[in-house]
Amino acid sequence: MKLIALNGSPRSGGNTDLLLQEAVRAARDSGAETEVFNLNSMAIRPCQDCGLCEKSGRCIIKDDMYDLYNAIRTADRIVLGSPIFFFGLSAQAKAIIDRCQSFWCEKYLLKKEIPPGPNGRKGLLLLVGGMKKETGAQCSEATARAFFRTVSIPHHETLSYLGIDAKGAIIDHPTALSEAYEAGKKLISI
Repeated sequence: MKLIALNGSPRSGGNTDLLLQEAVRAARDSGAETEVFNLNSMAIRPCQDCGLCEKSGRCIIKDDMYDLYNAIRTADRIVLGSPIFFFGLSAQAKAIIDRCQSFWCEKYLLKKEIPPGPNGRKGLLLLVGGMKKETGAQCSEATARAFFRTVSIPHHETLSYLGIDAKGAIIDHPTALSEAYEAGKKLISI
């Protein structure tokens, strides 16, 4: 079982990073092969809306996204972690989602869906935001749902923690880290 984790936080050792580490640790402890992509340190250009992927299902921009394309295509499980910024996913997370337009074209225009493989495909969304309003989690969830469905992940679970802003404050949450660990463990069960 292969799990990839997409860390959309620009802050190393921050709340999103800590949650993601727990989910990945659980998957690894349960026998999954894991790989973490720290999106902030990758050279990924935004989608240029050139339309060329409509014919081929492939993006023509040659950058670090190519490593992600292969990882997304071959993963059984995908974890996406992001802080909530201005009621949405981070720019780092949104950039890779926008670049998945090529998967959208491949799936919906060219009718070539990513096969589910022997373990099926599932996802996990981890969100942390300083605001206490649910709007940020709801907007982020909607974008993530579109991403997961586009890359042929029919089911995903969401854990969101609001009112948590200071770096590392998630550690003081009474259940967040244990919930992330359990969600990572559950994610790789078939």
